[in-house]
Amino acid sequence: MLNVLIAHIATINGLSEPTATKALGIVLNSAERQASPFAPAMFKAIPGARALAARTGSEFGAATGIIARLIEQTPGGKRVVAQTMIGSLHKIGLDHKAIGHLLPSISTFMEEHCEMTGFGHLGDLIGHDLDAELKAAKAA
Repeated sequence: MLNVLIAHIATINGLSEPTATKALGIVLNSAERQASPFAPAMFKAIPGARALAARTGSEFGAATGIIARLIEQTPGGKRVVAQTMIGSLHKIGLDHKAIGHLLPSISTFMEEHCEMTGFGHLGDLIGHDLDAELKAAKAA
């Protein structure tokens, strides 16, 4: 199923399969690091997705320590992970338009093949919680 998803991403976005694989790995790694509900749902539905996320994170130097992972789940940490994700996607050749097409193509596949809905925007994938961020800013 992972290979089918990668082929779907490649076809929809006009990417080579190796680039689509790296792009998916970057998105999944970022979602996992931020404790997005998307990550465990995806890992459960698509065998091999967790390994792809870990492998890609290792290739791009993602944090692996327990403390670092907890920091990445704070509002400021989520922002840094999102920026890093976009920077990593740029490094493999995706521009902003391509990134904008990538996320919905993952969502479409998951809706059609795994009956997962509600994931198609950057905020959905990385688990951005704007309300919590605003409350924290007001409290400070």
